[in-house]
Amino acid sequence: MCPLTSLDRRPTAPFEAAAAEASRFCFVRDPALKAKTVEDRALLELIEPVAESLGLDIVRVRLMGGTQRRRLQIMAERPSDHDIAVEECARLSRAVSEVFDAADPISGEYLLEVSSPGVDRPLTRQSDFDLFEGFEARLESDRMIEGRKRFKGVIAGTDGDNVAMDLDGEEDTALIPFDWLVDAKLVLTDELMKAGAEKRAARNDNNSSETED
Repeated sequence: MCPLTSLDRRPTAPFEAAAAEASRFCFVRDPALKAKTVEDRALLELIEPVAESLGLDIVRVRLMGGTQRRRLQIMAERPSDHDIAVEECARLSRAVSEVFDAADPISGEYLLEVSSPGVDRPLTRQSDFDLFEGFEARLESDRMIEGRKRFKGVIAGTDGDNVAMDLDGEEDTALIPFDWLVDAKLVLTDELMKAGAEKRAARNDNNSSETED
């Protein structure tokens, strides 16, 4: 059973119908947020255990490029504060390279790039929508909902298996099934940049205190 529960908000009728449909079918699939293609998902299966052994979470994996030299982009972070240091990126890069040297999962030459998710980060896990509640985001679904697939608005957390969004131009909060999303990303706003700056300042203060101790 996948019951749909409502919060103290009313989704607009089209989105309420979409949420109800997702609840009725109650299927579970890996959304194309963390790993977009079949090849990406195969790489993710190799990369995630390596990252976990280093105390890191994988945010997204993308293998980009054509038949020539390709680029494997890995976004990772610490689960404690959703950030990552340069040294941790380097350690993850070396550890992944060792695994790939043995498994050889990518044919031809490729460039391995390990980085943080960035300020206007992709949202690839349902928990991200609770973490960044109150910030603007752009979403894209894999099917039409009320004649469109792309949405922009303020994240209002989650409701069951759905993402809650206060969409631009809508009075009510909409519920969009998380499993229907194929792309989701924060919008770079002044509020988001301010929050990022405050986070970096707090981290630097903590590092300074630890150094003095």
